[in-house]
Amino acid sequence: MPRSRNTEGAIYMSMAMAGFSASDALSKSVIAYMNAGEIMFLRGLFTSILVYLIAWKLGALRPWRVMLKPIIALRIACEIIAAVTYITALGMMPIANASAILQSLPLVVTFGAALFFQEPVGWRRWMAILVGLVGVMIIIRPGPEGFTAAALLCVASVAVTAGRDLATRSISKDIPSLMITTITAISVALFGALMIPFLGGWEPVSATSLTHLLLASVLVLVGYQSVILAMRTGEISFVAPFRYTSLIFSSLLGFFFFAEVPDFWTLVGAAIVIASGLYTFYREAKRHVPPIAQESAPRSPV
Repeated sequence: MPRSRNTEGAIYMSMAMAGFSASDALSKSVIAYMNAGEIMFLRGLFTSILVYLIAWKLGALRPWRVMLKPIIALRIACEIIAAVTYITALGMMPIANASAILQSLPLVVTFGAALFFQEPVGWRRWMAILVGLVGVMIIIRPGPEGFTAAALLCVASVAVTAGRDLATRSISKDIPSLMITTITAISVALFGALMIPFLGGWEPVSATSLTHLLLASVLVLVGYQSVILAMRTGEISFVAPFRYTSLIFSSLLGFFFFAEVPDFWTLVGAAIVIASGLYTFYREAKRHVPPIAQESAPRSPV
């Protein structure tokens, strides 16, 4: 019996989340041996080469002066900050916890769309956003000393990633997505290189670490392509909720490769965040509003 287009879209979306989660795990595996700047440089370099070749092959390259457009510069800045904060957070907390906090991204994007684009958000979705933020607080659980540095970095990554997604909506459709990705990847790599001296200098890179980062770059590209296929194959309202499978993949990777087991309250908080996000997707589909939350993937930055 042939698969329906929705089923195919769900499979593509799950593949994308598996790719992104595995890329995060591979990046986390090398944090003990090199600093965040080195990781950003090497992973960004591999990604830049791969994306550039694809963009060149498909004729998606444009004059480099497009980088001077303020909205593109803003998107690049958000991507760089998101990469720094998330990679650093991965080295300080379980990957499942970081992934659970990242699941709040669609809610934050919905909030930002209402704030900056005046997109209509009814009281039900406002309540879903508030409930989702409560779920994030349950995951973080600040102690007597307040928020941990890892939690603050992860929350900051969510905020600037939301800014990246909102900025992307304002970029002219005449600029191909591959060109934007190419510019962003190169910028992340260059910024990572600039950070290396301030983070302890260059550390020798083993063949294993280099292989992990190369594979992470490939998996990110696989993830991006799978997301595009998912959104073009199935109905957005059906496919988008499968983004949350990333938490399942992250939890499994954390358990098998880092011996990390999410505690009870992390699971409770994640369940609240996911339920809030699913309700937001449902309301957007029912009201036929622009699916800004549905277009925002709860995943780590490039």
